[in-house]
Amino acid sequence: MSAEAVAAFRGEKAIVVEDEFGHNAWHPITTFGAVGDNFSPDIMAATKTFTTPSPIQAQAWPIALSGRDMVGIAATGSGKTLAFMLPALVHIGARRDGAVVGPPAAHAVSRAGGPGGSGGPMVLVLAPTRELAMQSAKVAADAGEPCGVRSTCIYGGVPKEVQRKELGAKGGVQVVIATPGRLLDLMTEGALSLANVTYLVLDEADRMLDMGFEKDIRAIMAALRGPAAGRQTLMFSATWPPAIQAIASEFLARPVRVTIGGVELAASHSVTQVVDVVEDPRAREPLLLKLLARYHASRKNRVLVFALYKKEADRLQAFLNGRGWKAAAIHGDMSQEARTRSFHDFRDGRAPLLVATDVAARGLDIPNVEYVINYTFPLTIEDYVHRIGRTGRGGATGTAHTLFTPLDKAHAGELVNVLREAGAPVPDALLKFGTHVKKKEHSLYGAHFKASDGAAGGAGTGAPPAKVHMTFD
Repeated sequence: MSAEAVAAFRGEKAIVVEDEFGHNAWHPITTFGAVGDNFSPDIMAATKTFTTPSPIQAQAWPIALSGRDMVGIAATGSGKTLAFMLPALVHIGARRDGAVVGPPAAHAVSRAGGPGGSGGPMVLVLAPTRELAMQSAKVAADAGEPCGVRSTCIYGGVPKEVQRKELGAKGGVQVVIATPGRLLDLMTEGALSLANVTYLVLDEADRMLDMGFEKDIRAIMAALRGPAAGRQTLMFSATWPPAIQAIASEFLARPVRVTIGGVELAASHSVTQVVDVVEDPRAREPLLLKLLARYHASRKNRVLVFALYKKEADRLQAFLNGRGWKAAAIHGDMSQEARTRSFHDFRDGRAPLLVATDVAARGLDIPNVEYVINYTFPLTIEDYVHRIGRTGRGGATGTAHTLFTPLDKAHAGELVNVLREAGAPVPDALLKFGTHVKKKEHSLYGAHFKASDGAAGGAGTGAPPAKVHMTFD
């Protein structure tokens, strides 16, 4: 591609690439026909249901294939799983062929684990929730099967024995997708070694920090080889807050940063946002029934209703089923078997109405969810954006209808900003709560930490960023 063509494509797709070595080297792969010899036909089989690469795929593939570390800032539903999984398969193939892989600085370093990666998995994907891990695992299994690549998914809430057996099976597994807590458990028990991992993905990194996994992530990183010893790391996040900047500075080696649509929190523009201010929270139940009569009249299309608390989700499910709707539920107090059953019932249409807590805000990748209804507003505006991102995925459009009460007024300013950025109507009743946005505070860095763009505390060393700016209001 010419420089002009690259600039035009990036402008059209709202892609920004930042690389201290010169970003023009990373020409995007704009069509599947343009992959050339980068991906084998077996690997490309994973794209057979898609027409063109998504923006994050188009721009991430050439960077990941080069061996460079990368930070990808992109909304959920942007196709990032294939963005990191297809290069992972190339990475595994190269190691099987005896190639030395990893960042350019590691090319003089000998491989560990031997041909075929018999010393343990070569690829590790960390995800914040069981649902997201399972979604990524399905992509890994489907894409890896034609290539002879085995993968396994590790998460809590189920017995460990099956997971131990899969890890210890003859030939082992090349790809592990895991939530941090269960991964650490199996590492501590000696069921899994990460010494052979040379390709690491931190998926939904902002969500992992929000859920308090920072300590676990640091323990896992300590068990991995560093970038200089051949580890390539890709981090994906929907936002770029100071805490994520600090983690990237610490664990990634001079990464290329790819931003799709800007670093500020933004909702997908393929989702129509509707906000109703409900003065009396008790009025939400009859209003929910009216919305379902409008959005779910066929009783066949998929509608996702979000509640805030587990008991509230159970109550809403019983309320809706008692009035003749076919509703399933997903929340954190359910067993993994029950959650999986609800997920499959929703996906397959047996229960096309799903009531969920924010455990499903990220990780549920179900096509053709036409409507999202926020019965209760979430605790953070980030979760709001991820909730409504369950619809309008894969090039489709969707509608998100939110019931906002005076109990939620602390989030009014943030919600107004998200609506305005997306060009959505802002109700006058919402503006009456004010537009002030409270400064967020991270448990480790505080409310005023801002990592310098050039800060780098020795990637992989565990050292803090070398330089920070402190600002005070």
